[in-house]
Amino acid sequence: MTHLQAGLSPETIEKARLELNENPDILHQDIQQVRDMIITRPDIGFLRTDDAFILRFLRARKFHQTEAFRLLAQYFQYRQLNLDMFKNFKADDPGIKRALTDGFPGVLENRDHCGRKILLLFAANWDQSRNSFIDILRAILLSLEVLIEDQELQINGFILIIDWSNFSFKQASKLTPSILKLAIEGLQDSFPARFGGVHFVNQPWYIHALYTLIKPFLKDKTRKRIFLHGNNLNSLHQLIHPECLPSEFGGTLPPYDMGTWARTLLGPDYSDENEYTHTSYNAMHVKHTSSNLEREASPKPMKRLVQLRKLLGFWLAVEVGCKSGRKGSSGSERGCR
Repeated sequence: MTHLQAGLSPETIEKARLELNENPDILHQDIQQVRDMIITRPDIGFLRTDDAFILRFLRARKFHQTEAFRLLAQYFQYRQLNLDMFKNFKADDPGIKRALTDGFPGVLENRDHCGRKILLLFAANWDQSRNSFIDILRAILLSLEVLIEDQELQINGFILIIDWSNFSFKQASKLTPSILKLAIEGLQDSFPARFGGVHFVNQPWYIHALYTLIKPFLKDKTRKRIFLHGNNLNSLHQLIHPECLPSEFGGTLPPYDMGTWARTLLGPDYSDENEYTHTSYNAMHVKHTSSNLEREASPKPMKRLVQLRKLLGFWLAVEVGCKSGRKGSSGSERGCR
């Protein structure tokens, strides 16, 4: 075992060998091959090229050196092209701090049965007068930067659960093609994380419509790992054990405390003055989710037609905003990879 694998359990080292093609005997050679490719992209400033940093990109691309270098280049290019997003890129930045305090993202303390870290997003908590989508995205990217330092997570990866309960049509209309494209590029194309699944729960019909429209611009591998559960928590539990989930998702854990991850990152700078109280949110969630889902899933035919026309007209901009999209087929994937 090389020092680059120090701290990993024997089980995780074996998993890296079997699933990621990680070979400790040639680890340094693999890293050097990626580093040698940097000269081919003089247009990009590679601000960090140490062994441990490059290793996470190799793991994210199963030790395909060319793909790992492409991801490394996209990581720094994304930051060059979006300089404003990464100014003062730390937890105490006012915008990032607000998003963290409001629970964007939530991060469960325990991992799932495959060793993956579970991230939560409660979409209805997006107060658009308080948090911009960009600041929420920055908070998510910063959180991933902190979490990916853990070598176990570089190998085991992450799970994302998005609860769309009480997420209004008005809120959905703010999800413009340009900001969704920015999020896809930042998370799918430019970050060295392995996402084992993205799970939608309690999504209304217009989230289905939005997903259908952005689907062609997702990689085939990404699409295979997006699951639309609606209000069927049994299908969620088939993939993530209830013992790993808070009660909002039918799990056996206590309700999620929105301030948990913010307190971890902010430490003494954390203030709950404007924090959403999850107890009240959870009560609202349990009381109103079923009726809201029925209402949103089956609005009056004329109202739904008007909303759909608005949505489709709005999303015609996708053709302009997401020219770099990829085509492929959808599917599903089970297990921990």
